Amino acid sequence: NGAAVDRILETVNIPVQLGGGIRDTATVEAWLEKGVTRVIIGTAAVRDPPFVRQAARDYPGQIAVGLDARAGKVAVEGCAETSELSVLDIARHFEDVGVSAIVYTDIARDGMLQGLNLDATIALADAISIPVIASGGLASIEDIRALLSPRARKLAGAIAGRALYDGRLDAAEALKLISTARMAT
Repeated sequence: NGAAVDRILETVNIPVQLGGGIRDTATVEAWLEKGVTRVIIGTAAVRDPPFVRQAARDYPGQIAVGLDARAGKVAVEGCAETSELSVLDIARHFEDVGVSAIVYTDIARDGMLQGLNLDATIALADAISIPVIASGGLASIEDIRALLSPRARKLAGAIAGRALYDGRLDAAEALKLISTARMAT
């Protein structure tokens, strides 16, 4: 999808974060040089933690770790394989090394439009010092409201996909709701 990402980078003037297939320093460098603001490293975070730690030191604020989970266990290789490692165990490996965020995806909900797994995502955010971004299942403006509730305040954000593509979530309405909530605090 490199050509599509290149077109996105040429077209937008907002920060772009990119994940998928980033498993070595050369790939990290190439995307950052092209203008990607932050790269998300998934499988390599499980298979090669020293690479992620070094990348976080070399590119402060520009490395996130993507943890796809099935029943609390980390899945790798595009979610095809489930490891015996817990999300929390992997996330703790990256405390204090400069990882800018953990993108936590409940793959049982991803693309299913069933709502985010806020309980597991908030539990992870409460257990680590790295900011956590919720992913997988965001379906509607009600999910945005849930993310703005006091219990979810520690979350650093959320990723919306299918709900935006199929019109179930109006981006302008969501951004207005977020802006109003920020002004109230």
